[in-house]
Amino acid sequence: MRTTFVSRVFGTSPRKKPFYLLIISATGAAALTYHHTLNPHLLPSHSDRRSPLYYITTSLNGAVRSSRSLYTITANVVDYKYSLQGLSPNTDEYRRILSEVHLRSAKRILKLCEINQGFYIKAGQFVASMRQVPKEYSSTLASLQDQAVPCSFEAIKEVLISNLGSDLKEIFLSIDEKPIAAASIAQVHRALLKNHQEVVLKVQYPGLKDRMRMDIATMSLLSKCVTWFFPEYRFQWMVSEFSEVIALELDFIQEARNSVRTAMNFKHSSRIIIPKVFQELTTSQVLTMQYCKGRRVDDLEFIREMGIDPKKVAKVLVEAFAEMIFVHGFVHGDPHPGNILVSPDEKQGFCLVVLDHGIYTSLDEEFRVNYCQLWKALILLDSHKIQQVGQHFGIGKYAKYLPLIFTGRTINSKAGFGNGMSVEEKTNLKQEVKSLTAGNISEFMESLPSEFLTVLCTDALIRSLTSKLGSPPRVRVLVYANFALDGLSSKSNLHSDFELKGVWTRIMPSINHLQLRLLLGVLRLLYWFGDTRQALMSWLKQVTFLMNRLIILE
Repeated sequence: MRTTFVSRVFGTSPRKKPFYLLIISATGAAALTYHHTLNPHLLPSHSDRRSPLYYITTSLNGAVRSSRSLYTITANVVDYKYSLQGLSPNTDEYRRILSEVHLRSAKRILKLCEINQGFYIKAGQFVASMRQVPKEYSSTLASLQDQAVPCSFEAIKEVLISNLGSDLKEIFLSIDEKPIAAASIAQVHRALLKNHQEVVLKVQYPGLKDRMRMDIATMSLLSKCVTWFFPEYRFQWMVSEFSEVIALELDFIQEARNSVRTAMNFKHSSRIIIPKVFQELTTSQVLTMQYCKGRRVDDLEFIREMGIDPKKVAKVLVEAFAEMIFVHGFVHGDPHPGNILVSPDEKQGFCLVVLDHGIYTSLDEEFRVNYCQLWKALILLDSHKIQQVGQHFGIGKYAKYLPLIFTGRTINSKAGFGNGMSVEEKTNLKQEVKSLTAGNISEFMESLPSEFLTVLCTDALIRSLTSKLGSPPRVRVLVYANFALDGLSSKSNLHSDFELKGVWTRIMPSINHLQLRLLLGVLRLLYWFGDTRQALMSWLKQVTFLMNRLIILE
């Protein structure tokens, strides 16, 4: 069997322990050398207050973590190389075995993330959120979304003291030692200020930045090793993107700024709550915020107990993130369930509390407008415009897949907007996708602007959440389309304020937008009739069933 080779080389036989020790020592030393080559300033200096023992311990810990990483990736590379050897990529056997290798490799990486914790958990979550990775990886690594081991309160207290001052009693009446949430880079504690204001303290784990530098260096080395073995698999773009994301997330002062800006953007909305930040009690490692009640957005049991319609929650959620993308151009990059709370409200039924503002992307204005134009073209299925916008984004021949990625239709689809593909379309697409290689996918991902990757990741997380809430895919598509038009309208209005143009030039865009609004309004009406008809038919079936039961009983 093909799969026995890896188990023979990387099995758990006691006789292989010297082999493991050799691999671990060599890879650990390599990772440590590579790390210090990239970061020579991290070596202890005479002015550094931390003891040499701290650096020795950190380096050894990093070497062990790196060794596990390199060992896992080596096992995966050997598995792919040997298992697929001699098979034609266009055969069913190749695809079957490839899926099996994907699953085995994903399980190894899951185990690595669970053991190494910290940034490995974060990296696993990042990979799981990407729709561009094989489904075996995204489904296996999805379990990492809720995994984090809390740090002791004594260690957390040291971080608080070093950032806020030695006498915490001068600031707080009380701090709950039990965390209400624990993530991969920080944990959250409830506290009470001297004025009896309820707050939450988001406290970064001690020594995190040093471990991060080592882990990022290791991931960079691993991606280069994989590319050396498999030129068609290029993951450096993913490491670069992840490094940028993590750097942003580690600066709580920047997170506070993001939070304030987002609150301003949504000041008109009574449905979206952004917790107030206490700037005077916020540092790069400690973030103090207003405490807001609520439960995770995917807690369906709680939502239904409160008498809230999950589909309405999904719609408000999609509207909030569509407004960020198409209108504000300032996008929350990590909308997983733990970062969005449903809070019951007496007047409106519910509000959404948006948390964790560490990862944001400011979309370039040109990109934002072109992304709006893309969605306008998707509404009309204007293949020429889609290709044109795709060229602008630098994805060339892959632009034809944009309708498939965002709306579930092919570029020459005859299906209605918001509907799925026909059987014939699915058959043709399946044949076309078979011709795509891992190299094609890597080429596509490398060619995308960083803003596009952010939008893709955010969209994937929103899709997952709305699906859990029972919202039909067409709701998201129609909401996105409406906000894309809003984004274009704001751009059009901005230009008309500062440029002297003819009346006709200013009126024509308004007429086009009005026509598109009318089209979307008709589509919403048709979908509403369809849903109402379906609900009515279901109700009539139940009534008929009950009537028949009564007749039988009589």
